[in-house]
Amino acid sequence: MSEEVREVNFDGLVGPTHNYAGLAHGNVASMRHGGLTANPREAALQGLDKMKSLMEAGYAQGVLPPQQRPDLGALRDLGFTGDDASVLARAAQEAPQLLRAVCSASSMWTANAATVTPSADVSDGRVHFTAANLQSSFHRYLEPRTTARVLAAMFRDETHFAHHPVLPATPAFSDEGAANHTRLSGAHGEPGVHLFVYGRQAFGGQHGPTRYPARQTLEASQAIARQHGLSDAQTVFAQQNPEAIDAGVFHNDVIAVGNGPVLLYHDMAFRDEDATLDALRARMASPLIPVRVPSEAVSLEDAVSTYLFNSQLLSNPDGSMTLVVPGECQENETVWRTIQDLLLAGYNPISEVLVKDVKQSMRNGGGPACLRLRVALSSAERQALGGRVLLDEALHGDLTAWVERHYRDRLAPEDLADPQLVQESLTALDELTQLLGIGNVYSFQLE
Repeated sequence: MSEEVREVNFDGLVGPTHNYAGLAHGNVASMRHGGLTANPREAALQGLDKMKSLMEAGYAQGVLPPQQRPDLGALRDLGFTGDDASVLARAAQEAPQLLRAVCSASSMWTANAATVTPSADVSDGRVHFTAANLQSSFHRYLEPRTTARVLAAMFRDETHFAHHPVLPATPAFSDEGAANHTRLSGAHGEPGVHLFVYGRQAFGGQHGPTRYPARQTLEASQAIARQHGLSDAQTVFAQQNPEAIDAGVFHNDVIAVGNGPVLLYHDMAFRDEDATLDALRARMASPLIPVRVPSEAVSLEDAVSTYLFNSQLLSNPDGSMTLVVPGECQENETVWRTIQDLLLAGYNPISEVLVKDVKQSMRNGGGPACLRLRVALSSAERQALGGRVLLDEALHGDLTAWVERHYRDRLAPEDLADPQLVQESLTALDELTQLLGIGNVYSFQLE
């Protein structure tokens, strides 16, 4: 089975309400750019350009639709009444922070959408999904219900796919999805070992960060492993370094990225680096290839500002790997030198670096790795996908034209109260579900 399995990167389409609200506490880039004017059209086209370039390079590429925004239902649940214009006007006046939250386009970062276990690792031979509850922030807590519907529509064949309940939306089971989960293996179709990284233990006294919140709990990671039927021999649970979280490393994928047998990480990634590596080595069938970047080469500050580790690490047919980095890495002399000297010249499979412009996403706190959900699929599983969600030239052209028809090229915070934005967004999303062939997945379509 291993030869037919390919990893598909499902990138999130940037939504029509992409804006800089600075909502993510602990995400330095998000907080720094809060209040600036965004360009939703440019953001969506940048994302599509990254997808197309990787598709053309031979990598399997899929798409995930955005959430319904503004989420007026959430505002009505919080006591805002009247027609859409009245709800928006009152929220803008009385609770502008809530209005910004229900307009967030954060679902573009689909690394947070779910945790995925491929069929090679599970006794029932199906791909398993758990949508993340994202309970640590209100604007993301609004996502899981729609995310679960979208995943069920795309991965709908019960012969090949299994979907599990979202974990309870309580602090004890705070789950941020694949941003804190890495699967390590030989080839993608070979059995793998799952590295779950958590920031805190809900029912324990481990030392945690003091400045910024730890978003993933050990208990959430353990629950997902149980849901997916993973054994102790298939899992490693490692605590993220609290100092890194306090430096702005809000997810593990901001400080480490794995692919196949390679784990590229900063020396401040884990609370106990040696124990984490030893546990992985003990469980992996293929030898672990750790690629360690020391603080002397790249500081935590530079790691966070450039998102060096929030890069995509992709397998090539010849056994080499390609690292897809944001343009900010090339603009930072120290980081760029490290990429050339330590990564490309080192004893590891990384042989190529691709630089992608995703500035609209980066300013809101998400790099290339944030923008994709990785799903290893056999040829039969790919054929069982529902809808038109695997990217090809025709779909890319249709999505580009769709963005250019419906998206604004300027969106400032004060524009979020514009009732016309609601109609523009719903019209666009209704057309998108037809274009992708996934059926009715949004609440306005189900009413």
